[in-house]
Amino acid sequence: MEKDNSMQTVSAKPREKLNSRLGFLLLSAGCAIGIGNVWKFPYVAGQNGGGIFVLFYLLFLVILGIPVLTMEFTLGRASQKSPMLLYQALQKPGQKWHIHGYASFAGSYLLMMFYTVITGMMLLYLKATAFGELDGLTPSGVASFNGALQQDYVAVGVATAIVIVLGFLVCAFGVKKGLERVTKVMMIALLFLMIGIAIYCCCMPGAIDGIKFLFVPDTSKIQEVGLGNVIVAAMNQSFFTLSLGMGSMAIFGSYIGKDRALMGEAVSVTCLDTFVAIMSGLIILPACFAFNNGQTDVGPNLIFVTLPNIFNSMPGGRIIGSLFFVFMFFAAFSTVLGVFELIIASACEKFNWSRTKSCIINGILMCVLCIPCIVGFAIPSISFLGKGILDWEDFIVSNIILPLGSLVFVLFCTLKAGKGWGWNNFTTEANQGKGLKVKNWMRIYMSYILPVIIFALFVVGILQSFGVF
Repeated sequence: MEKDNSMQTVSAKPREKLNSRLGFLLLSAGCAIGIGNVWKFPYVAGQNGGGIFVLFYLLFLVILGIPVLTMEFTLGRASQKSPMLLYQALQKPGQKWHIHGYASFAGSYLLMMFYTVITGMMLLYLKATAFGELDGLTPSGVASFNGALQQDYVAVGVATAIVIVLGFLVCAFGVKKGLERVTKVMMIALLFLMIGIAIYCCCMPGAIDGIKFLFVPDTSKIQEVGLGNVIVAAMNQSFFTLSLGMGSMAIFGSYIGKDRALMGEAVSVTCLDTFVAIMSGLIILPACFAFNNGQTDVGPNLIFVTLPNIFNSMPGGRIIGSLFFVFMFFAAFSTVLGVFELIIASACEKFNWSRTKSCIINGILMCVLCIPCIVGFAIPSISFLGKGILDWEDFIVSNIILPLGSLVFVLFCTLKAGKGWGWNNFTTEANQGKGLKVKNWMRIYMSYILPVIIFALFVVGILQSFGVF
């Protein structure tokens, strides 16, 4: 039996709490739901065989995503601290786990240095679609429009600044009056938008083939793509779709009470996240089959080049396209709000700043730090080892900080007390309240098998990024 001698501290100031469980679920799901769900999931599913990929994706969500998400929520609630300082509240004197807290803070900044730029691009595409700037353009014309827009650093810079100012302005009002209130409205609107657009797209002539492609596993696709590639793609997507490893989920865990067991909450958030990904597939893949000759493996250009062409071809395309980019903006902006909250709370606790001061300083700093990505868009020839500025920022976050951060969370929760926090401390905190609980039979898997899988994903991600295989 492990001895529970963890060093927990109590914040001098009462910690602000969320008003409701719904607010917590929508905030957490909003942070997880982002461009990875509504942009990456459909094209990765398209590149990897559709239904057979989705089958593996759902499997890996259960065995990878939910356990790590449960641990992040638990560490946040137990420590009552931001990710930068949560280890100081739980680790033993002399331990160095808190180094990861500083890495997570830096990773949050690095993520927002390109994520806010992409969110700004969503705003620009919403404007262009709503005002008919893309109407009547040929496929090559849409591609030229996309290239010209990326090189317009003034427009992209202004749009990015709007996203940053709006994000910190919402967070400045606090967790309940700002973040929770705005995210509730935005997420509910996002869900209704998605359902409406998905119904419209699924009713188009030829859309049934896209629905079958998404949901019906076709073993012949394994031969085309390769079973190993399908499995690795599904593992990566299921792992990264929940934004695990950086502490953005831990911060929301610190704002909730102890009336609900946290594995059940992790399942609920995962289901919401998965629902959005599937709805995105039901919008994009049927549209590809109806208006793009079934071409689904178009890759990252899907959102900014292929879909505008599809909207130009369909009846009511300007309205559907405008609503789609509203939904895309909501999805991206919900993640911006979640990560901004991590940054703000960490700075407040570390430097004893007020929330307003933290928002102003971090907002100015963020505007400056986004400049390299904007310049990289405008001058794509700027590269190193074949990667542009945005590619390098994305690579460091997605392939290094997220997997290694998740590995640290898992090890801290499962190593014996004295080396880490300890399994007994983890399960005692995670299982407080009603709902689905962590069972003791899960210990072997979470302690020994899960870390190996995460480390393997890290290695494979590095090798794939540099074209080793």
